[in-house]
Amino acid sequence: MTGTGATLVIGATGTTGGRTAGRLIAAGHRVKAASRRATPLPGAEPVRFDWYDATTHDAALDGTDRVYLVPPPGDSDPAAVMLPFLRRARAAGVRRAVLLSSSAVPEGGPAVGVVHRALPGLFDEWAVLRPSWFMQNFTGAHAHAVSIREDGIILTAAGSGRVGFVDADDIAAVAVRALTDDHTPRGDLILTGPEVLGYDDIAAILTQAGGRPVVHRRLTHEQLRDRLATLVPPEFAAMLADMDRAIARGAEDRTTDTVQRVTGRAPRGFREVLGREFGAR
Repeated sequence: MTGTGATLVIGATGTTGGRTAGRLIAAGHRVKAASRRATPLPGAEPVRFDWYDATTHDAALDGTDRVYLVPPPGDSDPAAVMLPFLRRARAAGVRRAVLLSSSAVPEGGPAVGVVHRALPGLFDEWAVLRPSWFMQNFTGAHAHAVSIREDGIILTAAGSGRVGFVDADDIAAVAVRALTDDHTPRGDLILTGPEVLGYDDIAAILTQAGGRPVVHRRLTHEQLRDRLATLVPPEFAAMLADMDRAIARGAEDRTTDTVQRVTGRAPRGFREVLGREFGAR
């Protein structure tokens, strides 16, 4: 893709945003790193950005022609703030938008699915990344990682359902290609790792890799929903619990070739990612 404008990376301090920004900077692209506190990122221009504060939007968009969109976390209706911003972005000269969604949320589905449906009508150049569950959920600041570190437990309502967990670095690699290739994919990119694993499998691998026991404790849908409602708004808690129930019914029991097809290399497996993440500590 040609052009001299900047790439605005929203959520530049987050799991995929930080990795995407870092890869863009390393490749020589101009990056505006957007976060609520305008956190400095070496090689990028820090900009303050808050989805819920429209006064931060114009400065973030100034000089921008591409944008990586990470929805506001914990919002069951992100379209309410995202669509006005996207219309403003188009008017400001943004030509390409890459949206982070989820493999569990189809076009026109709940939450970010509404934004997914609207994107092709707003931009000629666009892509929607729909990754499966992140491998980093078990190693970072996610609730799973916290309960693993503190109690040696993974709590889900997924039962024996399996998931094609994906490395956040692979998501970022696809995001960079979608943002910078001459021709954007203009499609719905479902991203997975190379294998499907159940949470019992994840617990066993973590036990072996970390040297301390980790177990998967199975909750009912209602138990998980009520537990999550103490941490996030009730509507969002219910949606997350519904996703676990869908996993139990086989909705995420799949792998795709998207990472290989877009980046030219195979996605990384969970054991490899654990070795990298644990080795970095």
